[in-house]
Amino acid sequence: MKNPAVRLLAILATALPLVGMAQDSAAPTDPTFRFAVEPAYPPSQAREVYRPLLEYLTAKTGRKFELVAVRNYHFYWRDLQQHADPDFVFEEAHFTDYRIQRDGYVPLARKSEPAVYVLMASPDVADEGLAGLVGRAVVSMPAPSLGFAALTELYRNPVAQPEIRSEASTWRDGVEMVFSGDAAAAMVPEFIAQQYPNLVEVARSKPLPGAAVSASPKVPEDVRQAVREALLQINEDPSAFEVLAELGMSAFVPASAAEYRGKHELLSGFFGYVPPKP
Repeated sequence: MKNPAVRLLAILATALPLVGMAQDSAAPTDPTFRFAVEPAYPPSQAREVYRPLLEYLTAKTGRKFELVAVRNYHFYWRDLQQHADPDFVFEEAHFTDYRIQRDGYVPLARKSEPAVYVLMASPDVADEGLAGLVGRAVVSMPAPSLGFAALTELYRNPVAQPEIRSEASTWRDGVEMVFSGDAAAAMVPEFIAQQYPNLVEVARSKPLPGAAVSASPKVPEDVRQAVREALLQINEDPSAFEVLAELGMSAFVPASAAEYRGKHELLSGFFGYVPPKP
């Protein structure tokens, strides 16, 4: 019979590689970062629109990104109120500031173009100006999108309002509703308004800093910096032209919290708004 000590050593020699294999299989994999966007498109369309951007970021940073696209602004606003914590967000100024002030998000880069929304109508309707749209159907993406907020800023008198219809699932849908006669006017981003010269501008919003990509404070600093650098270099990559064109922009530029300060107040008139603590 073999010496018990020898037998024990033989068992350990056999078992140790298996332990090592178990440890390797349990080793953490590279995390996938959640990248949330406003519901300016239905989720299936949003995946197509933003796929080039996420593929570009993956190629440049070596990190994995997963798009978070909800069905509409109601769900987007609900998730924001409930402190849903995506790793990265790409959103307009009022949401950007709200997350900065309340949740400590860090703005990385923004669209170089300012955010401007334009109220467009057919020529016969546009001649009557803002007053001519009182009581008429005007289309916008639902509250609390920046377009909806900007539209309410144009009509401060509660007894002289248009019939704001938030049936559009994309900003372009509003323009199509004007063409079909289902609405008298549509509130759309400026880059979309520029593509329809047969409609006439009735009014436009005050310019705000462009939509920004911000990072959760939980995202490691090296990852935030890598994403920031990739965004700032995107206009130098010929293959990224598709990304910029689809988003109606020419480049990303550095973003700071200071330029968004106070913009969250545009959300104050919407149900469920809770002001950030000073």
